[in-house]
Amino acid sequence: MVSAGLAGLILFAAVAFFLIIGAPISISVGIASMLAMFSILDPENALQTSAQRMFTGMNSFTLLAIPFFILAGVIMNNGGIAMRLVNCAKVLAGRMPGSLAQTNVLANMMFGSISGSGVAAAAAVGSTMAPMQEKEGYDRSFSAAVNIASAPTGMLIPPSNTLIVFSLVSGGTSIAALFMAGYIPGILWGIACMIAAFIIAKRRGYKSNEKVPFKVALKVFIDAIPSLLLIIIVIGGIILGAFTATEGSAIAVVYALLLSFIYRTIKIKDLPRILIESTRTTAIVIFLIGVSTIMSWVMSFTGIPRLIADTLLGFTDNMIIILIIMNIVLLIVGTFMDPTPAILIFTPIFLPIALQFGMDPVHFGIMVVFNLSIGTITPPVGPALFVGARVAKLKIEQVIRPLIPFFAVTVVVLLLVTYIPDLSLWLPKLLGLIK
Repeated sequence: MVSAGLAGLILFAAVAFFLIIGAPISISVGIASMLAMFSILDPENALQTSAQRMFTGMNSFTLLAIPFFILAGVIMNNGGIAMRLVNCAKVLAGRMPGSLAQTNVLANMMFGSISGSGVAAAAAVGSTMAPMQEKEGYDRSFSAAVNIASAPTGMLIPPSNTLIVFSLVSGGTSIAALFMAGYIPGILWGIACMIAAFIIAKRRGYKSNEKVPFKVALKVFIDAIPSLLLIIIVIGGIILGAFTATEGSAIAVVYALLLSFIYRTIKIKDLPRILIESTRTTAIVIFLIGVSTIMSWVMSFTGIPRLIADTLLGFTDNMIIILIIMNIVLLIVGTFMDPTPAILIFTPIFLPIALQFGMDPVHFGIMVVFNLSIGTITPPVGPALFVGARVAKLKIEQVIRPLIPFFAVTVVVLLLVTYIPDLSLWLPKLLGLIK
């Protein structure tokens, strides 16, 4: 047990050290896990075990869905789909005060759900909406805040790579159930942002859109239907059991590519660049999963999850307080760690505690992903925050203050999702995906 305790100390101290000096999270986790391995096993066995665990972690049919969904997102990001979704959202936003801000939120929800990436949504929708809002006299920092705050909704509204990762780490929680569970929380996030934008826009006197003629609105909806059909085809097929999430992701790639060719927004010569871009993103995610698998093995060997569980349960047996502690930890972790490694590291720690209190793993997964999605818009590391600010041509400090109201309403929704399980579980239960 002495060596196990030493391994745990080395693991966390090394991760903290490498993060402090600015090393990438994957390198930090990988080197720290190797050093911890050397304190448990002899060098030869440590290297062999590390290699085996890393390969096992990446050798999963389920994980194939991630590179396909990433590729589909990159294709759509380059395929002119964002503008069609923005036009559709603009019609839906109607004549509400601050209708362009409402449009931004709706477009992020639609585009994010199709691409599965909050960062991609912040970039694609933000770059389209920012000039339009500036032309109508919107404050640039307010516009950027709206775009940033609503961008991560696509990490909950399926298809979602983060939910696929959680399914893998949690021991095979149904991806179909997780996908359905993400809809209501993701939509509530978007609605909360729209309410905050409405109140602020009303106070500032921002104009609403001009009334759109019925024929124009109908044409806009028809133009957006092929893009929105992707969600129906992929998610519908997964729910009905016509194909797996991995097969659905491949279908998403083919559909997005055909649609982009029909729109004539992507040419054959663009494919190498698109493939390289998606490969780089995929490599980062899969490598993170591999090194995090080594870390999970070390943590399991050292009994760290059990130690943390015993400590928490020794402190209190009140589920409400336990969930508050989990949320606080995950919110803090999300400020400096990407969602994927955070899910890989903290799911094995917190899931056993949640299960001990009778919490459904699907509900727990949505709570975790919701927390870590908020981290993508929170300094100092938030990727959606940096991309959204860069698209708006603003400094981070110019965006933080107008972002606070949106952050506040999002946290309120997080608490609702945490303590009202049916917000996550109603749809999966209705479709018979869980009991």
